[in-house]
Amino acid sequence: MTGSHAEHGPEELCPAGIRVYQQALEQGHVTPTATGSATCLLDFGLLQPSLDDPARLEPVPPTVALHRLLRTSQERIAEERRREARLAETFTALMRTSSHSTAGESATLRLLSGKERIDRTIGEFMAVATDQVLTIQPHSTHIGPHPRVHEAALERDQALLDRGGRIRTLYQHTLRHALTVLARYERLRGDVEARTLDEVTERLIVVDRTVAFIPASADRSLALEVRHPALIAYFVNTFDRLWHLATPMHPQAVHQPTLNGITPRQRAIAALLIEGHTDADIADRLGMNVRTARVHIAKLAATLGSESRAQLGYLIGRSGILDREG
Repeated sequence: MTGSHAEHGPEELCPAGIRVYQQALEQGHVTPTATGSATCLLDFGLLQPSLDDPARLEPVPPTVALHRLLRTSQERIAEERRREARLAETFTALMRTSSHSTAGESATLRLLSGKERIDRTIGEFMAVATDQVLTIQPHSTHIGPHPRVHEAALERDQALLDRGGRIRTLYQHTLRHALTVLARYERLRGDVEARTLDEVTERLIVVDRTVAFIPASADRSLALEVRHPALIAYFVNTFDRLWHLATPMHPQAVHQPTLNGITPRQRAIAALLIEGHTDADIADRLGMNVRTARVHIAKLAATLGSESRAQLGYLIGRSGILDREG
């Protein structure tokens, strides 16, 4: 008899599943009994019945399976962004009616004004943190072309790491090679990790799962201090989901592959192009300046042989680069 199979995601394929999948790739097929308790192989579409002999299971090529799972991940990211927008819309209405808030609501939501006060308040919570800090740090044209390295922030973060805490940070792919970001991680010592995505949410800082900080204005001169347990749980859950979809950057960087001459960044741009976004919108969402976005668009057009913006959208759709499976 086989034991029960623990549930897990495709990014955490179980050892039993990996062994059977490797066997199927080497032999060209396996029998249904060979899968044993590794039901994940069928759940994730890594094995499928043979057209010639339904009693055999044939492996789906790894490149096909990978791109199918990546497409599913992209759909989950899009859903998280929609949920974030709904949450922001809800709290915008709540802040407009804040004069009617109860004392209990005021205790769980506090509006902070001024960047110095915001930094000071975050620093006060960081000074007593002992568990973990989760942060999302998007590139922003409001804070200049490159994130700045603050000595005080580095000392504050290192102090938390020295106390046995851990730090997890999400950036956009455009910051994977930013010198100031790399310099930050060269200096920090302890349980600190960073990953990247094409797009991330607005800035978020969660300290010890008890307090969170999010922007309350576009220039980040206002911030909302959140202590409500349900909202903290929502922020942590959103972060965890994005974290599992992100590409490791530190301490062990994972290379982003180029497929058929199209880079991951160009594929992200292509997805936004066919949705009708302007160059400025694309640049803002992917964390780059407009000039850089246009350079990538020009390279994408040259690779696909496009001579106009309208033709580019058609060629993107026809090329299948957004749903390529091998």
